[in-house]
Amino acid sequence: MKFDSPDYFNNREVSWLQFNERVLGEVLDTRNPLMERLKFLGIFSSNLDEFYMVRVGGLKDEVLAGFNKPENKQQLTPKQQLRAIAAKTKELVEQQYEAFKEISTALKKESIFFLKHEELNEVQAEYVKAFFRDQVFPVLTPVAVDAYRPFPMLSSKSLNIATALEAEDGSKRNLALVQVPAVLPRFVDLPVDDEETTAVILLEDVIISFIDSLFKGYRVLSAMPFRITRNADLPFHEEGTHDILKLIEKELKKRRWGVGIRLEIQKNAINTELLNMLRDVLDLQDRDIFAVDGPIDLTFAFAFYSQIGVEYDHLIYQTIMPVEPPALEQSKNLFDQILQRDYLLHHPYHTFDPIVRLIGQAANDPNVLAIKQTLYRVSGDSPIIKALKTAVENGKQVTVLVELKARFDEAKNIEWAKQLEKVGAHVIYGYSDLKTHSKITLIVRLQEGRIQRFVHLGTGNYNDSTAKLYTDIGLLTVREQLAEDATNFFNWLSGYGEQPKWNAIHTSPNSMLEKFLSLIDDEIKFHKKHGNGRIVAKMNSLTEKEIITKLYQASRAGVRIELIVRGVCCLRPQIKGVSENIRVTSVVDRYLEHSRIFYFHHNGEELIYCSSADWMTRNMRKRIEILFPIIDEDHKEYLKDCLAMTLADNVKAREQGADGEYAYVTRGKQACESQILIQHYTNDKLKSKPSFENPLEHKWIAIERKEDKISFEPQSSQK
Repeated sequence: MKFDSPDYFNNREVSWLQFNERVLGEVLDTRNPLMERLKFLGIFSSNLDEFYMVRVGGLKDEVLAGFNKPENKQQLTPKQQLRAIAAKTKELVEQQYEAFKEISTALKKESIFFLKHEELNEVQAEYVKAFFRDQVFPVLTPVAVDAYRPFPMLSSKSLNIATALEAEDGSKRNLALVQVPAVLPRFVDLPVDDEETTAVILLEDVIISFIDSLFKGYRVLSAMPFRITRNADLPFHEEGTHDILKLIEKELKKRRWGVGIRLEIQKNAINTELLNMLRDVLDLQDRDIFAVDGPIDLTFAFAFYSQIGVEYDHLIYQTIMPVEPPALEQSKNLFDQILQRDYLLHHPYHTFDPIVRLIGQAANDPNVLAIKQTLYRVSGDSPIIKALKTAVENGKQVTVLVELKARFDEAKNIEWAKQLEKVGAHVIYGYSDLKTHSKITLIVRLQEGRIQRFVHLGTGNYNDSTAKLYTDIGLLTVREQLAEDATNFFNWLSGYGEQPKWNAIHTSPNSMLEKFLSLIDDEIKFHKKHGNGRIVAKMNSLTEKEIITKLYQASRAGVRIELIVRGVCCLRPQIKGVSENIRVTSVVDRYLEHSRIFYFHHNGEELIYCSSADWMTRNMRKRIEILFPIIDEDHKEYLKDCLAMTLADNVKAREQGADGEYAYVTRGKQACESQILIQHYTNDKLKSKPSFENPLEHKWIAIERKEDKISFEPQSSQK
């Protein structure tokens, strides 16, 4: 049977918008603390910005280039996809601003106010007037638009105010622009009568209130805030270049000035003349223009949360403290401990500190000879980078692969690369046309007169900041097969030669896809013979068509398949005769589900792998990724239990139906929130652990939740 029908697939772009709709669902979920709901609003807005800059920008490029062939799984042309995106996005943006109104109303009940200028009391009005005069006015630059001064090139995502002016004698009308300075805070904290109250006014409202002071001799007839989003999908043409670092630095300068792809304006401030000017200058269609019922650019919710929200303990999540992995004692030498056994880390439930300590100890250990590491995204003040610099200063051989093409982190990575090169590290940039997305560290140490290699493999970045927010898996090991593979991996990246033959790992773009297809084929064979085929796979996104069609084959053969896919999923489950044995679950909660875990029953052998890669075309074919096995039986049991708890989630889990739409999971009489359960399980607070045997009818459910305590009992014992 062929699986080429468009009805068997979800469009990638619409599927991504459905994911962001699930993020918006967290804004609307009143079970979440109020400030956390506001933060999710910022996440939704930031996600949508990036989607437009990259995915919509890429489609717009195809349209401008005259490309009009349907080559995606749903056989839609770029124009058809843009129309579908615009329709869905307008629906979501309307919901987004309804949610903002709802949250603003709820914040008022907590004595937290977003005020307009006309709502200020006398003291606040005087404060804002002085603030504008002393701190805002000196930074503003009005820009006239006329025959001699054409419309300026405004950078992507900058907030601006378009003004219509009339000379005081009525003799002429003019247009002018004022950029809202990004160097100033987006909101101004206002004086209040008591400590229990917080009141702010947005910076653009302050500017509009006094904008006439910028145009002496003119009356301001209209002031319309607007924001342009530009294409940021940079094509890096590496062929023939001798310096990839300089090439990317050059391309980055173009990002802020790409083709306009979206215009946001405030609904209550629309001026037809100004809007038509912007439409013409940016060459936009109606579908590209979003009139919003509230402040433009709600990403300011992040700053509001971090500066003000965290002061309200009852309006934010209770802090979950990460723990050290069992038996990995902080007071002991990490190398001695890793020599004894493998260690599995599950962030953020386990602290990221052991990884930072490992690089720090390696940098200062006289027996360490070399450190080799891949870096994709690191934090702003990275302790990893500091430790690598120290290692170079201490005479270690340090080799770092810095991926310069990590989207939106290119500038930061260029700076890290320069700093590491300056102190004497050997910095490499990987292969042309392939992003190195692998997460691997190799430490070579002299151990009692012989060479001993220590390896860390992970599903997430070496970023101590995001390790507190993203769920990821890491493995610390000295297993010889993995150590040899790690050595060959770095030699392959830094030198010339064909890809080595691996002992235990698999890599893309060569062997990983074939390995996954083979593992699925094995489940089909085992199921036909023994009736026990079972696949559980957890990832961020699923788009690779070969894997999807192979899963359809497995489903038709009777293999039971559970997919935990947080974001984009082009596979459609529950289609009779095609995917009726496949269940797709998405969990959106306080932590970003980022770990990639793959379970294959394999006739009782139970193979488990972790990877830096999703089942996406780009990961399988256009990136250098690593798939590594979990060998320790205790680690296998832990990951199986975590998968079981995720599949049992009926609080934050949504399930995809045969129509491609998602709905909250409603199974079970008691609340089962997987991230909370896993945190307690990791901290060894559960009386019993969940059963993996049948997570669709899980035996272990939460029966009590008070503050941070959850107790479990077998379902069969309940009355």
